[in-house]
Amino acid sequence: MKEIAISKFKATCLAVLERVRKTGEPVLVTRFGHPIAQIRPADEAKPIRLGGGIGTAVILGDIVGPIGDESDWEAAQEPVSVDSQEGNKTGKTK
Repeated sequence: MKEIAISKFKATCLAVLERVRKTGEPVLVTRFGHPIAQIRPADEAKPIRLGGGIGTAVILGDIVGPIGDESDWEAAQEPVSVDSQEGNKTGKTK
């Protein structure tokens, strides 16, 4: 595996990436002699087969009904107004 200093990699990044792509040989990027990154060719992407997951899902429980009681929802509660003169909650809507 070839090694390259980070300063030289920064100056010749595109050329190094192209060399790795063509040769398939990884390159080790170092800083002060210590490895910090390894540049290697990307794996070939596997084609996605549509319908490949058919029959693998398992449904547990009711997927159509509500998951909780409507009274638990904050949005379903009566709005609480604050009386600006007294500064207390009245529980009544205006």
